[in-house]
Amino acid sequence: MQEYRVKGLTCVNCTRELEEQIQKLEHGDDAQLHYTSGKLVINPNVSIEQVAKILKTDGAYIDKQASGYHAHDHSVATHDHDHDHSVVGKMLLYQLIVATVFYVVVMFFHEQLPLGVAIGGYLFAIAISGYRTFWKGIKNLLQLKFNIDTLMTIALTGAVAIGEWKEATLVAILFGLNEWLEGLGMERARRSMEALLEVAPKEARLLIDGAERIVPIASLQVGDTVLIRSGDKIPSDGIVVEGKSSVNEAAITGESLPIDKDNGDHVYGGSINNEGILKVRIEKEFKDSSLARILHLVEDAQETKTPTELFINRFAKYYTPLIMVISLLLILVPPLFGGDWGKWLYQGLAVLIVGCPCALILSSPIALVAGITHNARNGILVKGGVFLEQLGKIDTLAFDKTGTLTKGEPYVEQVIAYEEQRFYEIAVAVEKSSSHPLARAIMKELGTRDIAVMEPDSIETNTGRGIVAVIQGDTYWLGNEQIITHITFAEQVKRDIEQLKEKALTLVIIADQEHVLGMFGIADEIREESREVIASLHHHGIAQTVMLTGDHPKTAEKVARSVGVSSFYAGLLPEEKVGKVEELKQTGKVAMIGDGINDAPALATAHLGIAMGKGTDSAIETADIVLMQDHLGKLPEAIGIAKRVNRIIRLNISIALGLKAIALLLTIPGMLTLWMAILSDMGATILVTLISLTVLVGGKWSSTKQLI
Repeated sequence: MQEYRVKGLTCVNCTRELEEQIQKLEHGDDAQLHYTSGKLVINPNVSIEQVAKILKTDGAYIDKQASGYHAHDHSVATHDHDHDHSVVGKMLLYQLIVATVFYVVVMFFHEQLPLGVAIGGYLFAIAISGYRTFWKGIKNLLQLKFNIDTLMTIALTGAVAIGEWKEATLVAILFGLNEWLEGLGMERARRSMEALLEVAPKEARLLIDGAERIVPIASLQVGDTVLIRSGDKIPSDGIVVEGKSSVNEAAITGESLPIDKDNGDHVYGGSINNEGILKVRIEKEFKDSSLARILHLVEDAQETKTPTELFINRFAKYYTPLIMVISLLLILVPPLFGGDWGKWLYQGLAVLIVGCPCALILSSPIALVAGITHNARNGILVKGGVFLEQLGKIDTLAFDKTGTLTKGEPYVEQVIAYEEQRFYEIAVAVEKSSSHPLARAIMKELGTRDIAVMEPDSIETNTGRGIVAVIQGDTYWLGNEQIITHITFAEQVKRDIEQLKEKALTLVIIADQEHVLGMFGIADEIREESREVIASLHHHGIAQTVMLTGDHPKTAEKVARSVGVSSFYAGLLPEEKVGKVEELKQTGKVAMIGDGINDAPALATAHLGIAMGKGTDSAIETADIVLMQDHLGKLPEAIGIAKRVNRIIRLNISIALGLKAIALLLTIPGMLTLWMAILSDMGATILVTLISLTVLVGGKWSSTKQLI
């Protein structure tokens, strides 16, 4: 598929109609034109000349400088976004101001002015505020194409024909204002999105044989070393090879506090070096970096259509023709039964104005773009409006344990030493060279103690059981109970082992040829925020929180009890996790949260998959939502925003349809006027736009929860 940047799109309904025309071209069946991003996606076999002609009918055009633009190429050049509304919008606003001044002056001095001068003033105000609509309407009429421009043109022409100069002028000005506000609302949502995309660095300081050279980030290769000065953005994901500093990763993770970085530490592209100088070895080309992936996800997310949007678009196709039929019936039927032709012609013209579906179509996209943007600012990547809408409907959350509710980093919770000095010395001698997670936990625990370091004569590993080591001629056993079969445990040792097991701790026992020297009780550390997050989720409408783990039931029970989940299932293989998710789906809307390869099948099975950002690539690719912080702290706010967006969309639809229904009901007693009709449309558009933009305001869970 080929992608182009389109400028000059005037409204969401007009964009939908242009898309339908392009889809009728040869090979154009799957063409997409997105109002929110100004992006056109078409088959390369579609005639671009024909597409340009279709766009021209609505004053839109393909930006030639951005031709060939592709969403997956996140080089700097690809993020030049459409600011067309800022220019056209200002011109339209100036014209509306001038038209309003003429209208007010002529209206107040109508009796003092000659009739011809007054009519000329009204016509001038109509012309400068509504000439775009008029010309589009004329073209549409010639093509027998009926949309809001056609309806407004007929209504204005009819109002002028029956001498309703004041109302015709007011309708033209208010409709122009309506279009300006509609464009302004979407522009505000677009710019909030563009602010995210602007975090991408443009250049890098590449080190070649010690010399510094400024190069575009797109030219960086894996293995290149770059220099990052204080205040510079890190160009791509990499490893610090020299220097110390603190780095602001807010653009990636949403975390406001800087993170200290030293030799060997991983850094994200797009994060900012606060102080000092770092040398970073590039591990990923920019197009494959975390930031590029974020930009790609965020930009694509605003272009997916939710079920609500698809329904609204289908409804809008039939709404305008239906309104035209009602208008025609109003004009023709009442006079047949003695009604006044002039009065019912006026009513029919007013009903035509009510036929504008813009407010209804705007009910969803601005709120969704704002919601996706707000979450992205917090380091929560929602891969599409459909997933944001789904997140607001979730009532069951299934959690993986390791790396999600816990840190996935073992730590020593309890130490029992019978011969303290020898116990510690043997532990250090055996574990100091091991990369096993349990060995790292023991070395971290003993790292602060003053312990003599001995070199083992030999080490033999028994997988799943432990290690047999010879140190200074003596043999020692280190591991679980299964490896220590050469001695009988003393009663005290048995009681201590049972005590640690009751606490759901993993045992590492050290023994010589005759005695047990001591033992470590090791646990997976529970994340500090887990209990608070689970309680917050329960408080705000999540009915069930379920922990799914492959761990031992005792360990699972301890974690479940500590964090407060509703229920847990232990000893599960990946396929068994999928089965449990399928069971949960029978009773509610289920989201699955995980970080490992073994979680990917369950993430794909759930109604909604949520991955931890520092988890495996397979989990992140499978998931519909990614938490870039590597913790659950922002999850309640993300759900709060999703619920808020869903409520706003429902409210917007009610406002859009409600105001129009009221306007149509006024035709029964013959009370509907042209200015009432345009106000019902403009009022709905203004309210829908302003209410949708409130999603961008505020960022705290405490403020969001009031709206759930």
